[in-house]
Amino acid sequence: MEIKKGFAALSKAGRDKGRFFAVLSLEGNYALVADGDLRPLERPKRKNLRHLGATGHRFDPGELGSDKALRNAIKARFGGGNPSKEG
Repeated sequence: MEIKKGFAALSKAGRDKGRFFAVLSLEGNYALVADGDLRPLERPKRKNLRHLGATGHRFDPGELGSDKALRNAIKARFGGGNPSKEG
């Protein structure tokens, strides 16, 4: 499966390992990702594609409209959502 814009991805490496993100754009071997929590839409993280795993879930445009909508979409689709900030 391939990482694409608008899809969910799982971080496989780094301090955010195990967190789900929305892929906002692709730039060569990198993706800009956000989760609406630690990485809001206004401040996406640049992540190497090798460190992301494709999930096959596509976000609706409305789910990418705000941080709250994105957090709720991740929580609804992936169970408990992302691990808490504490840890």
